[in-house]
Amino acid sequence: MSSLSHGLPVNRKHLEGQARIFKALGHPSRLLMAEALTRGPLCVAELQQLVGADMSTVSRHLAVLKAADIVADEKRGLHVYYRLKLSCLGQFLAGTSTLLNRQAQERQAQLAAMIAP
Repeated sequence: MSSLSHGLPVNRKHLEGQARIFKALGHPSRLLMAEALTRGPLCVAELQQLVGADMSTVSRHLAVLKAADIVADEKRGLHVYYRLKLSCLGQFLAGTSTLLNRQAQERQAQLAAMIAP
């Protein structure tokens, strides 16, 4: 175990686990599904409609999210519902959205300044 400049220990296995989570979220369809699950559980059919892909593709994406321990599934009658296990994801996505919006506003202001007389 090594340490960061601020003195906190760095556990390599911990970092590898975090990297696995980020990798699982690294596809737009998986990120879309995870973001939708921040608002509550959804069945596979709802997630399929959201993503607009065939059932086998959605199932593969959900398997990746489940393997990374981001989502959990629950069978309810004939339907399988997924819920978010990574409860902090909503805050993280809100933070990244804020950053992206700010960057877009800055670019827009730079462009406006370039074309202003």
